[in-house]
Amino acid sequence: MTAVDSPAHSAWRYRWVVLGIATFTQAASGFFVQGIGAIGIHLQRDLHLSTAQLGLLVSAAQLVPLVGLLVAGELLDRCDERWVVGAGAGAVAVGLLVASAAPGYVSLLLVLLLVGAGYSAVQPGGSKSVAAWFDASQRGFAMGVRQAGLPLGAALASAALPFVAEAFGWRATLVAGGLVALLGAAAFMGFYRRPPVTAAPREGGERASLRSRLGGRLRMVREPYMAQIMLSGTSLISVQCGVGILTVLYLHETASLGAGPAALVLVAVQGAGVVGRIALAAWSDRGGSGRRGSLVLCMAAVLVGMAVLMTPLGRSPAVACCTLVWLGFFGFGWYGPWVTHVTESAPPDRVGFALGLAMSVNQVAIVVMPPALGLLKDLADSFVPVWALLAAMTAAALTASARSCGRDDVRGPP
Repeated sequence: MTAVDSPAHSAWRYRWVVLGIATFTQAASGFFVQGIGAIGIHLQRDLHLSTAQLGLLVSAAQLVPLVGLLVAGELLDRCDERWVVGAGAGAVAVGLLVASAAPGYVSLLLVLLLVGAGYSAVQPGGSKSVAAWFDASQRGFAMGVRQAGLPLGAALASAALPFVAEAFGWRATLVAGGLVALLGAAAFMGFYRRPPVTAAPREGGERASLRSRLGGRLRMVREPYMAQIMLSGTSLISVQCGVGILTVLYLHETASLGAGPAALVLVAVQGAGVVGRIALAAWSDRGGSGRRGSLVLCMAAVLVGMAVLMTPLGRSPAVACCTLVWLGFFGFGWYGPWVTHVTESAPPDRVGFALGLAMSVNQVAIVVMPPALGLLKDLADSFVPVWALLAAMTAAALTASARSCGRDDVRGPP
């Protein structure tokens, strides 16, 4: 038997299957929530919602992960990712199917909390599963492909859900989202398995191990590299939220596009995000400036896009569409290099916690920004203050990140 045909080599070839199912489960679990922006006009019409109330729907699904991501991170450091992610995706499916019977807006908000609880396990669990199967030479590319699942699911949702809502009503979109999430849960539980590497035993007894884990986690929170990761993450996730939830409304109200064409532009924006997450993450594997260099590039590009939207040029349908696609590539594409940076910065036995911590901080922005941006737009009756706020947040993060971009990538404690 040759080395190429050895069982170990065949087992490692399975990493591409793991990558495929992790990406599909990510796309399936985020399918409905990421598509809310595309059916925003239908929801506003049928439920008589303001822009702020529409944004609050997204926040409701993202509220529980503020704590849930930390809990999921701890579970992932202790349990098989197969069960953690599979159960999470299953909870998303159940939540959406139950939400389809919600009698009104308030009950819909409450049921979406269950959806958020399930997604808390899917996001860090899929990232850890991919990171475990790929080494540093391919990890950025693999993580970019996996993280492309979110805008991929959003693009498919943006293409399909408006037609479902128009033909069958908004409740049918929840049923569709639940069935898609159920497929994701079945795929991950049916095909995922851990890489063929046995983890080294931990030193000391259970009590010593518990004290060591707790101390290591507290030190991690105070590390400068984590502060930088969280600052860049919160600013860019805010941009992603703003573009995702407001693109259709902006094009409809400012550029005078119909609901259908505006939703198709959002599909293009999400598609650009898919390409961006893969391309930028792959570039970060080979670029001399590493992961942070990719993040700095994304933040600079976001500032350019926001500047265009704040000028009269942003009212031109052609310019607005091109600018939003630009923001899709960089404003969604940053996530691949960012997640890879988190996994590589953390100590090997605390990757799950690091992912949960960084993502839970992002959740603050994910919860706060959609209704806040919607309220700002309602109060000002203009999108310009919205883009200005996102530009200011990005500029602050870019300033902090650019100071250390020329140095070697900062890593966590060994």
